[in-house]
Amino acid sequence: MKSLIFVYNADSGIFNSLSDTAHKIVSPSKYQCNLCKITYGIINEKDEWKSFILGLPYRINFLHRNEFNKKYPNVKEKLPAVFEKHAERLKLLISAAKINKAKNLRELKSLVRSSI
Repeated sequence: MKSLIFVYNADSGIFNSLSDTAHKIVSPSKYQCNLCKITYGIINEKDEWKSFILGLPYRINFLHRNEFNKKYPNVKEKLPAVFEKHAERLKLLISAAKINKAKNLRELKSLVRSSI
């Protein structure tokens, strides 16, 4: 079965999560991960996004930048990004430029639908 891998332009870990949350509150326009900004509220993933993801005909994975770089050290794409994984091969499905143009959850969902 094919998978989609959504990769955040943010690192994992408690300190990074706290720092990202503060950044989203203090300076949301300069936050570095539009995928995070659109799909998450201040702390939790938005319910509308969760429902959308569950309805996709793919196995879904989410990785932070540091996790992705460790697992796929040879893939050098700007983040955030969405990849399709099939038989251990990754294909860029949605580039950082396209994700960064999305202004809201509706536009991001439309982008995902049109890309799969």
